Amino acid sequence: MTDTATVAPGSWRELLGPRNLGASTVLAGGVALYATNEFLTISLMPSAVAEIGGHRYYAWVTTVYLVGSVMAATAVHSMLMRLGPRWAYLLGLSVFGAGSLGCALAPSMEVMLVGRTVQGVAGGLLAGLGYAVINTALPSRLWTKASALVSAMWGIGTLIGPAAGGLFAQYGSWRWAFGVLVVMTAVMAVLVPIALPGRADAGPDVVPAARVRIPVWSLLLLGAAALLVSIAGIPHDPRATAALVVAGVALVAVFVVVDRRLTASVLPPSAFGPGPLKWIYLTLGALMAATMVDMYVPLFGQRLGHLTPVAAGFLGAGLAIGWTVGEICSASLTRPRVIVRVVAVAPLVMAIGLAIGALTQHTDAGPALVAVWAIGLVITGSGVGIAWPHLSAWAMSKVDDPAEGPAAAAAINTVQVISAAFGAALAGVVVNVTDTG
Repeated sequence: MTDTATVAPGSWRELLGPRNLGASTVLAGGVALYATNEFLTISLMPSAVAEIGGHRYYAWVTTVYLVGSVMAATAVHSMLMRLGPRWAYLLGLSVFGAGSLGCALAPSMEVMLVGRTVQGVAGGLLAGLGYAVINTALPSRLWTKASALVSAMWGIGTLIGPAAGGLFAQYGSWRWAFGVLVVMTAVMAVLVPIALPGRADAGPDVVPAARVRIPVWSLLLLGAAALLVSIAGIPHDPRATAALVVAGVALVAVFVVVDRRLTASVLPPSAFGPGPLKWIYLTLGALMAATMVDMYVPLFGQRLGHLTPVAAGFLGAGLAIGWTVGEICSASLTRPRVIVRVVAVAPLVMAIGLAIGALTQHTDAGPALVAVWAIGLVITGSGVGIAWPHLSAWAMSKVDDPAEGPAAAAAINTVQVISAAFGAALAGVVVNVTDTG
């Protein structure tokens, strides 16, 4: 990959200057809504379950959100080409607000799951647009910085989400957390017509909107795969769990074969060629899947470390701090050789952080052990952060045909959410197959 970092980088001042500030705010804000909501709910769930019941569906609150996101992510490119950035964002924000309102008013866990599914579908669209519109709305010299800004919102989400959720839970106001999301969504919707054009810039190589179809088969295969892995933690028989996980992985393999042959596909054709694009996507997916251990950090903090909901929420923010700091520092690198080495070492850094976390999980953990656990989470997050902006920019640029650029950008989010769904599901499997949970 030594030839992948050759584009002269733009500056933060240009990206956040008057010309690009509105678009940058909307792109980052959509991903921030998605990520904050995902991790906010994790901290709220112990309080919500105590009020409305449904303890057996604890993991499903995250699962249905991610499955909905996976299915929506496959349609991002076609929605963008058909509706344009402005109307695609307004559609996503409207549906997201409706799902958030449903969660705020949910009288039972069943209604909560419906609201979370709606949130997931809309959130998957918003998160995907955050990457896809970078490719069409910003010059290539700003892609690395814009990718860092957008993906840093995942770090911000894991920082604000658990902490804010813990505060709302601490004061018994978990419903108001979803109400705040409704207000934030409305504010974003007001900004969209000002910041984004009605149509994406159409170059000579861009496929006409009328010819861009929704990849229905790919959508169904990925959604079914995510669902199978998600329900794998429910059976008490390890053989049934293993069978469901294997079936989910098999469906992903079928998706790759089918998607390669379809005219309306999720992955760009370059992903199946001899170039580095497939390895870039696989690396992004592996890093994202591993971050989903953070889903259980607030729960473990309360159960193992006897922390308050607020303190457990801030413990979960350790991964976000490392992610955000690592991303901002890494995005400022300019020397290609240094960038490639940093990206190459990133998975090892993350593995070290996860190992520290694994070794510090003990019942009745004291403050010193919890502090080491937090350090491990920061190291884990930094491993993601130092690699993500460069991998994202490479994914957008390493295509054989410039017309594949928007599809390659949108596919980043598809890879991200399907990997997150698998990571969350596998974490749930590990937790649920043990006797003590």
